[in-house]
Amino acid sequence: MATGQRYAVGVTLVPLSSPRQSAEPEPWREPEPLPELLPRERSAAENARLLQQITAAEAILAGLRVQAVAQLAAARPDTSDRRFGRDADQTPGPDRPAGVSEFLADELALVLNASRAAATSLIDQCTALTEKLPATLAALDAGRLDWPRARAIAGELGWKARDVAPSVVAAVEAAVLPSAPELSITRLKAAVRRELAARDAAASDQRRADAERSCDVTVRPVGDGISELVTRMPHELAAACKRRVDEEATAAATTDGEVRPLGVLRAGVVADSILQPWDPDRPSVTADLTVDVPLAALTADRFLAEGSPLPAVFAPPGATAAPTASVDGEPITTAHVRRLLADLDAIGLRPPAGGSLRFAFTDDDGALLAVAADTELRAVARRGCPDHPDGICGCAVLGVPAAVDRYRPSAPQVRYLRTRDRTCRHPGCARRAARADCDHVVPHARGGPTSCENLCCLCRRHHRLKTHAPRFRHVMAADGTLTVTTPSGVTRTSRTDRKRRAAADRARAPGTGPPGLPLTTFRVLPARPPAPEDDPPPF
Repeated sequence: MATGQRYAVGVTLVPLSSPRQSAEPEPWREPEPLPELLPRERSAAENARLLQQITAAEAILAGLRVQAVAQLAAARPDTSDRRFGRDADQTPGPDRPAGVSEFLADELALVLNASRAAATSLIDQCTALTEKLPATLAALDAGRLDWPRARAIAGELGWKARDVAPSVVAAVEAAVLPSAPELSITRLKAAVRRELAARDAAASDQRRADAERSCDVTVRPVGDGISELVTRMPHELAAACKRRVDEEATAAATTDGEVRPLGVLRAGVVADSILQPWDPDRPSVTADLTVDVPLAALTADRFLAEGSPLPAVFAPPGATAAPTASVDGEPITTAHVRRLLADLDAIGLRPPAGGSLRFAFTDDDGALLAVAADTELRAVARRGCPDHPDGICGCAVLGVPAAVDRYRPSAPQVRYLRTRDRTCRHPGCARRAARADCDHVVPHARGGPTSCENLCCLCRRHHRLKTHAPRFRHVMAADGTLTVTTPSGVTRTSRTDRKRRAAADRARAPGTGPPGLPLTTFRVLPARPPAPEDDPPPF
């Protein structure tokens, strides 16, 4: 390891005393920040030397990580898996080397607090380095090759080259490794592919077939109300699509009055080409809208200004009779419902054509109190409290759906759970709740009730993990917070999106929230617009 005159950065393993040797282990002390240990003023040469040392140290740590992942995989044989489900679940893949548990990637994702996709790639890379690329791993361990380049070589010669003879893999490694530190990542990958194709033409055909089977269309949110629509397809088809989009967008840019950037026009061409809004025979694009209604937003001042009696949730203790029913101490009363409907009518909010409109009532902590559709709210407003039909009271008229005495949740429970959870509740998973299962945290077969307090949304993958993976532990608190503990003892927590946002809102200074985003249209392609009565709302 290169050193400077006064300091150097490296990696040292320090043995710790065994817990058996000390009945009172020393409390953890946070280490002093590294910048505080270095001179505050450093020359350009010293900073350059420091950056090189950091890169070498990161490589050494990456080599240690490779070893740790490989040993974790060895400790998770597939012989411990419970043999349930489809044969496809038992098929080795980039996330599951032969003989390894199908749940290894899920455990590693929780250990690293990373996505399952990232854990899958890491397992493939570490398996390739330990089993097929010893020289690359040695260079990484010594700090001569950085992790991005070692990862690039392993990615090209790992699962993608699974049917290539070991002697061919060794020859490719020997050919590219000497020049690897000098090549960019893109050029290094190209060199590996070139050397592999020269030695095994069938490997290129296998890679192309694998790539074609992975073609898909996905959506990636990037923030600020914008998402990327990613289409993975053969290169020649992608090039043809891009050329046609460019032609249509360029033509649209020449029309009178068009001032939108060319990139915006390209996006509009893609949207119009897929949705074809000018075709009256195609179904209109619609949406299922959920409006979040913090109970505190229906403030006491608004009721007092109208001369209406206060709902019990706003009244000080002892000022009104205690409500006969409540949700976590905060009842959703007839007055709340009528106040909300008056506001909605004032702004003209209605369900979109072909879609739905529902309301999610939450408390100050973001806990979901109730879910109701527009039609249900209007029915409640007309009916009022069944126990006090002649006046306003503090009785709850909406709440969490009641438990049922069977395995399958009721329709109101499913609606409540999907509104509360929004996505799969496994930590780090973002699959939509609409495509997830409503699963019992405490299994129904072990006495777990079919109640919203014991149910959560899990995608099919993580439902399978919870049911069949050995030694995973799931616990859900009364407020819906889910904790998952791996067999290796790592615990991760999953909170509902509303509870996270409520905590962030409390921590943020008043008036500093993000601005609202206006609705916009990307319509670009010229065509006959639909009749006004068939024109769908821009949702």
